Amino acid sequence: MRRNASISLLSHSNRLNLRSLSSFISSNSISNPSPSNSSPVSTPNLKPCTKNHGLFFKFTRFQANPSRNLDTLVEKRPQISSRQRKVKEKSELEEAFESADTVDEMVKAFKDMESAFEERDLGLASLKIGLKLDQEGEDPENILLYANRALKALDKDVNGNPSLPVAMTLQLMGSVNYSLKRFSDSLGYLNRANRILGQLVEKGFSAEDVRPVLHAVQLELANVKTAMGRREEALSNLRKCLEIKELTLEKDSRELGNANRDLAEAYVAVLNFKDALPFCMKALEIHKMQLGHNSVEVAHDRRLLAVIYSGLEEHQKALEQNELSQKVLKNWGLNSDLLRAEIDAANMQIALGRYNEAISTLKDVVQHTDKDSETRAVVFISMGKVLCNQEKFTDPKRCLEIASGIFDKREATSPVEAAEAYSEISMQYETMNEFETAISLLKKSLALLEKLPHEQHSEGSVSARLGWLLLLTGKVQEAIPYLEGAAETLKESFGSKHFGVGYIYNNLGAAYLELERPQSAAQMFAMAKDIMDVSLGPHHADSIEACRNLSKAYGAMGSYPLAIEFQEQVVDAWESHGSTAEDELREAQQMLKQLKRKAHGTSKIELSTKALPLPHSSTSSKTLQPDLPARQKRQ
Repeated sequence: MRRNASISLLSHSNRLNLRSLSSFISSNSISNPSPSNSSPVSTPNLKPCTKNHGLFFKFTRFQANPSRNLDTLVEKRPQISSRQRKVKEKSELEEAFESADTVDEMVKAFKDMESAFEERDLGLASLKIGLKLDQEGEDPENILLYANRALKALDKDVNGNPSLPVAMTLQLMGSVNYSLKRFSDSLGYLNRANRILGQLVEKGFSAEDVRPVLHAVQLELANVKTAMGRREEALSNLRKCLEIKELTLEKDSRELGNANRDLAEAYVAVLNFKDALPFCMKALEIHKMQLGHNSVEVAHDRRLLAVIYSGLEEHQKALEQNELSQKVLKNWGLNSDLLRAEIDAANMQIALGRYNEAISTLKDVVQHTDKDSETRAVVFISMGKVLCNQEKFTDPKRCLEIASGIFDKREATSPVEAAEAYSEISMQYETMNEFETAISLLKKSLALLEKLPHEQHSEGSVSARLGWLLLLTGKVQEAIPYLEGAAETLKESFGSKHFGVGYIYNNLGAAYLELERPQSAAQMFAMAKDIMDVSLGPHHADSIEACRNLSKAYGAMGSYPLAIEFQEQVVDAWESHGSTAEDELREAQQMLKQLKRKAHGTSKIELSTKALPLPHSSTSSKTLQPDLPARQKRQ
């Protein structure tokens, strides 16, 4: 988690002590990137400050005859004893700071240095104290004091040139602002750090020095963007983190395995199971090789792999991985992880239609849970799901009421878990056609999520489902603001081409058409079709439905050539399904004939528009997911 990255950067700053770090203040001191052991690039406008034995650099301007200046400097070397004494005192103060082990020792040494050094010379020391405080988990506001002081000193000294210490300071400030939930401020600092590091790479700066800082910046950018709900963007930063690790770590190192799993988890969080799969498989391969089949890391990999297979609807494979994971967790005595894995297994058994096995699994798990515990509530939600599938509607209601009652008491302490539970429970009531109860639960879920910026993606999904249910129950005007808000939220979280956004646009189109606003409806259906064609494929049933709805909207506007064009696409798409879609094809052909007759003024078309719910995986998958970190793990 967060502390590990602080340790990484602190060890990096320790390797580059105050003397060596000071050379990074100016880009003029960047070493020649050629492989030979050549000396640093010439720095005609830079010379060591003899007052402090080269600890810090000062900028001077040589006169017309530089050789004469150098001769003069040699000839007139200061010999005043008081000045030598000051130099020695500074050297001793520096050594005391460098040798300090604890925060208190570093702060004491720093205070002693304040009277002897200028403010700009104290920047690096401020940075090291800030990193040390961050490593120790101290008060973020206190860390920020040192980080701000470091940035002011270091920034002033570089004259706009790229500087590694400035980038390190910006990374620290981004990290601290993240912990204070000042996400916009954090993003600003981190983006600037990222730009500086890019400039250093372009100038041939040592990759060995840049990469650790670049990795920390990319990881923090992923955390901040995730917290802001911009998860698709965060994936890009996490991929860069993995690329850096692949360049710096051994091919099959354990840490590289963890990095692959982190990226797989991030893909699972945005329901992109297909892209998650290869990274999870790579993590499993590395951990088996390094740690053996019975390691805890391998167990966690298998549990995540089971979630991915469930998302891909390969439930038998999911169950096999889950069972292998359970064996290892049981051997290690990791009971809480084992209980969650058993609940996962029950959900997989439900997906496979093995209801009696699922009930047996859940009955065993509930015996090992505490009364009013969240785990017990999750068990009752899954039990309710089994009974719903068996259409025993009295018993599941009782299970769901118990689960809801437990989470009612935990809204203050576990708002995310409560919101997810209400959303999951609402789907069970939806299955039982208890729509008003389902709507009420979704509103409870949304009220909690709206207060949690890092759960913006969940907020969008719940809002979308709520809008769809309101639309389904005839509350069209009430549905529209939920759908419009969901579209904007999910675009920020998952990108404008995510399939979920397509479903919302389709439902907005249905709502506008219901309100006799066919032009607005056509616009929404067209956007829905474009997104679904890309994300699901043009022959997916829901993509075809969006195309059919677009044809309906153009028909309502009297634009029959366009209506016929899109209905012909519907016919072609259903034809590609062969014998599995004979009824759908027949209906599509009938509607096409009606449109053509209507175009000639000989028929009146009666065609319903179909709203589409978000696939259940959009909200229910979290029940199957492992405990994904709120903040990406730091390696």
